[in-house]
Amino acid sequence: MQSIKEIEPTEQGKRHPVDSNRHHRENGWDYKGRAIYHFTLPVEERYPLFGTLEGDSPVTARVWINPFGYRVLQMLCNLPAFYAEKGFALKVLAQKVMPDHIHLVIQVLEPLPKSIGTVVRGFKAACTKLYKQEYFLGGDNAAKMHGEATPSAEVLVHFARIFAGRGSIWQQDPAYYHERILHAPGQLRRMIDYVKDNPRRLWLKTHNPDLFKIHRRTEVHGMSFTSMGNHFLLDWPDRQLVEMSRNPTDEQVEERLRLVLAGAHNGAVTYTAAISKGEQYIARTVREQSYPMVVLLNEGFPKEGSPKERFFKPGGTYFEACAKGQLLLLEPTEQTYVTPFIQAATEETLRHKAEVKHFDYAKLPADSQRYRFVALNEIGRRLVMGE
Repeated sequence: MQSIKEIEPTEQGKRHPVDSNRHHRENGWDYKGRAIYHFTLPVEERYPLFGTLEGDSPVTARVWINPFGYRVLQMLCNLPAFYAEKGFALKVLAQKVMPDHIHLVIQVLEPLPKSIGTVVRGFKAACTKLYKQEYFLGGDNAAKMHGEATPSAEVLVHFARIFAGRGSIWQQDPAYYHERILHAPGQLRRMIDYVKDNPRRLWLKTHNPDLFKIHRRTEVHGMSFTSMGNHFLLDWPDRQLVEMSRNPTDEQVEERLRLVLAGAHNGAVTYTAAISKGEQYIARTVREQSYPMVVLLNEGFPKEGSPKERFFKPGGTYFEACAKGQLLLLEPTEQTYVTPFIQAATEETLRHKAEVKHFDYAKLPADSQRYRFVALNEIGRRLVMGE
């Protein structure tokens, strides 16, 4: 196995303060303490450096790991043993080498001498060094990896450019890695299942590209959206909107659910912003029973032109519904939030809510969360009415 030399230096060889307050870290979290983490490590520009996807169906989908990918897999499996010599008590609970990224679920068994980030950065640096030394420039290893006598000009140019710029095979990110800390009961099992299920999910996304494509200019009834999913749902004639207050009784939620499921069973497409707990519960039930839905989002997609845009996909059960053509995600553009008819309807609703609670009505800015949540339901109402 390629040894993981020094842990503190980054891939550029410079020292970096361990787990400083970068944008996605949990404030106040002890990254040396006992915990379970899920790390996702993407290759630069999501190049399929570790292998290829194979299989004729989602059921038979698997990743063929090339020689370099196999060496990386070995390093993943040997992380606990390697770091045990340095006083790190770790256990790999799940791992998956995908063509263009890696998943790692790892448990910290005892308080660490250094942050868990040092383990991740050390692993990434070792993978880069291995690729440079044994697979990049040519020879037998490169031929086995790339399936040809020498790496193609495309491969050489691609990574020569990357190495010249900053010297790493990994996606450039100021945080160095993406992690999720597993807090909730049942979260570990779901995350392990998710990691193991990655080849099937990749197969579905690869073979249904239109369903997972971000559309930035979807025009519907005088409103514009960013969208992803089955756009034919917009043309379905029978529609119903799920909208509930924040504090309904259990009886009210169950009665509304009964009516929504009856409508869905009779062929109606369900529209919802899924904001309140009642709306979320009904949306989850509709989704679990495989009825089609249109979900309105507030800031649900990556910004246009961002590095995440190209590889974005909905998470969890939204992914499954999207792959089956049972889901359309709509995020209103800034212009839609201030469209005169939406703005007037939203302000009227906000004014009514204030009067019911005997508050003085104060106009809210269109970029406030309160305004937008109310506006989402007004937008949903207009979509359902087809006006």
